[in-house]
Amino acid sequence: MQKAIIYLFAGTGLSFLLNYFLLGSQGWELDLYYGFAFGLAWGTAYFLDDEKFTLPKKLGYSFISMVVLLIIGLILFNLELAVPSIIKFSMVFVAYYVFASFRKTKSLRK
Repeated sequence: MQKAIIYLFAGTGLSFLLNYFLLGSQGWELDLYYGFAFGLAWGTAYFLDDEKFTLPKKLGYSFISMVVLLIIGLILFNLELAVPSIIKFSMVFVAYYVFASFRKTKSLRK
């Protein structure tokens, strides 16, 4: 759990810095929100990368994370700005498990 939180903050910080300084900022608030989506996906994927979680549980927890992300986006911004965060979350979450599938253990933790 501690490493998942570290990945959440590291992913948020890294994505925010890249978006804000290198890729063209859309405002620091929106860049921070999109960075949080990246960090949340990375942290959630790492947290769920455990044998104790079945596939339905992994899908359920990732769906709950996306709903929470969407609600935060709707509160702070509008739907047009909140939906890309779900796309970013999904891409990072799926990419984590694609990379893991190439390993013999099917996990990036081990």
